[in-house]
Amino acid sequence: MLQRRALLTTAVAAGLAPAIVRAAETPGVTASEIRLGNTMPYSGPASAYGTIGKAMAAMFRMANDDGGFAGHKVKFISYDDGYSPPKTVEQTRRLIEEDQVAALFAPLGTPTNSATVRYVNQKKVPDLFLSTGADKWGDYKLHPWTIGWQPSYVTESQVYAKYILAHKPDAKIGILYQNDDFGKDYLIGTRDVLKDRYDHQVTSVSYEVTDATIDSQLVSLQAAGVDVLMTVASPKFAAQSIRKVAAMNWKPLHVLTGVSVSVGAVMIPAGPENGVGIISSAYLKDPTDPRWSDDAGMKTWRTFMAKYYPDGDLKDGGNVAGFGLTHTMLTVLKQCGGDFSRANLMKQATNLHDLENPVLLPGIKINTSPTNYRPIRQLQLMRWTGKTWNLFGDVLQGANA
Repeated sequence: MLQRRALLTTAVAAGLAPAIVRAAETPGVTASEIRLGNTMPYSGPASAYGTIGKAMAAMFRMANDDGGFAGHKVKFISYDDGYSPPKTVEQTRRLIEEDQVAALFAPLGTPTNSATVRYVNQKKVPDLFLSTGADKWGDYKLHPWTIGWQPSYVTESQVYAKYILAHKPDAKIGILYQNDDFGKDYLIGTRDVLKDRYDHQVTSVSYEVTDATIDSQLVSLQAAGVDVLMTVASPKFAAQSIRKVAAMNWKPLHVLTGVSVSVGAVMIPAGPENGVGIISSAYLKDPTDPRWSDDAGMKTWRTFMAKYYPDGDLKDGGNVAGFGLTHTMLTVLKQCGGDFSRANLMKQATNLHDLENPVLLPGIKINTSPTNYRPIRQLQLMRWTGKTWNLFGDVLQGANA
């Protein structure tokens, strides 16, 4: 109980009187309820991410049990979109036009959010803390109602490219990437660092989320003489990549996107021994890393999981991400001071200053402003040991931090 209250001291308002706002200005808000909407791949090729939505729902249950926000409880409505953009459009329209949500919170996926962002911004619905690191979510001029949360994929790939240049400057680099804005951001960041070396040093091959495997792409990269493999894939294909590279007895320096490093969803299914030495990055604490055994923030997370999401995998970093995302949203609701109009929700989401989060790595804080739609701009490199991810080096600032 004490740990739960410690978490919510910065996230839940106590005794705040609701502001007087006309009903027409507050869709999704009743005298006792705030409706938030979400789309999540509970099925389909990216279903490993579905646990993030379940963890977020559990966080809102905890906040509601603790009293909610200025006399309001959160009704979190999360629909399955199967990681299919047409389905995401359908479900997002349902949330906005039928469920009349006050805001969207953390809908997951780059291709899925790309399909809805124009519609959501035309409707002027807050689209808060998307579960995707596509660089474009930081463009506050193009879509002022949409804001990201995690570090940009472009920033992440720049960090990897700098590491590769420092350790294997003349290596032939192969990039396996998902054929959408998620994957293409990594090509952009790598090119930013390699500059005119990119065209003769990098071979890239793509895959579609509807593909059964990525085996043929990996065979072609090995045949091209690749020394460094960068895998930019969702969990299903990331695990396939690790297994296939091992089966081919191929020994490249393997770099893996940070959104597919869950021990429970990726590394164990891939065969933990097959991934030894893989390089990736983190901004969240890894639940399998023994260094966080006595960490106050992770103790709070484990207590939350035990009570509100007991079926959740304690090895799955997605559950840490869902907790961290919702912790930020709870802070926004608290800052609203009872005024849950869409304009004020957006205002509070873009006015977070040095916000600490129990599950962020030490030294990383959340900052937003009306001209800063990139809340987290720092990360740290890590290496897979066969049992856990081992952090190394300093916390690194992203571009324009």
